[in-house]
Amino acid sequence: MKILIIGDIIGNAGVKKVKEIIPKYKKQNDIDFIIANGENSAEGMGITLKIFEDLKKTGIDVITMGNHTWGKKEIFNFIEDEQIIRPANYPQGVPGKGYTIRKVNGKNIAVVNLIGRVDIAILSENPFLKIDEILKDLQNKADIIILDFHAEATAEKIAMGYYLDGRVTCVFGTHTHVQTADETILEKGTGYITDIGMTGPKKSVIGMDVSASIKRFTTTLPERYKVSEDKEVILTGCILEINDENCRIEKINRIKM
Repeated sequence: MKILIIGDIIGNAGVKKVKEIIPKYKKQNDIDFIIANGENSAEGMGITLKIFEDLKKTGIDVITMGNHTWGKKEIFNFIEDEQIIRPANYPQGVPGKGYTIRKVNGKNIAVVNLIGRVDIAILSENPFLKIDEILKDLQNKADIIILDFHAEATAEKIAMGYYLDGRVTCVFGTHTHVQTADETILEKGTGYITDIGMTGPKKSVIGMDVSASIKRFTTTLPERYKVSEDKEVILTGCILEINDENCRIEKINRIKM
């Protein structure tokens, strides 16, 4: 089985890139299942119903979110859909689900979304303790378990990878929008990469306009972020190759297009 994971989709440029590339790429590369982070797809903050529907039409099976989950209020109209999940360690009682299970080629694939707590100003439960609860719920329900850990700190992500080694199929990081070159299969068999990067304008500051970003850093004055208008758009992520018989990961490869 081949699973494609797409890095944070940034604005209209990122959505357009996915629509142009993914349907053909899925067919040409025999991709069985696709996960994408969509929390920045609506001009850098949140997701709209139209974008959600457009992304699903490309063949994306599950859309994960993060600290900008509630960036567009219309998400409340579709947050209960089985194809979109928000961080599971958000406070109890908020709408939506923290994980979903989809059946593909006779296998149950569980996709889980968590948010980090280091340098992210979002009220959340301890992600390490929350994943323990979720894994108990998933016992005997999932053949493959994949975690999108939406976190800022490299150390927190790496710690999560080791914490879950041998307990889940893969841990991949999102949020920093910069693809890391540390993809590996850990000692007990879990695939890991600190961050899969982004799908958005190449000449940018993690997807945002360069001038606006520099002004914020040089003056400390508030400056509204806006998505870069650079016409060259990159798509980054990774492909997981999983053994059909034992559901163990055999390869994790970075991609950049």
